[in-house]
Amino acid sequence: MSDPHALIAAATDVRLNAHAPYSRFQVGAAIRGAGGAIHVGCNVENVAYPEGTCAEAGAIAAMVASGETRIAAIAVIADSPQPVSPCGGCRQKIAEFASGDTPVTLATTDGLVQHTTVAALLPGAFDQDYMSKA
Repeated sequence: MSDPHALIAAATDVRLNAHAPYSRFQVGAAIRGAGGAIHVGCNVENVAYPEGTCAEAGAIAAMVASGETRIAAIAVIADSPQPVSPCGGCRQKIAEFASGDTPVTLATTDGLVQHTTVAALLPGAFDQDYMSKA
């Protein structure tokens, strides 16, 4: 598993930029792209719920905007009692750009850390193989 410390630090920093005036639940995400660059995202809420954006989706968008399309590792952090896990939609978004064995680090601001993989977060992920007859 790749060293997650730089990703946790980047996710921790960007989390403070979250726009979460309704839930007050700030989330930060950091992705290491296949090229080695780190891309970050934070949650952005909207009064017209559920039109907000998750931190993981923001980090993926930043990665793609930079020209990268493969996730080598990802970290997500929030001020929660246990390591925060991506929502179902973000799990699918992550799976679009990562392999099943891609490391995922989930963390809390209190220092609890859980290491897992994309496949463990989303077993049986819907992928392009299902589209082979389309």
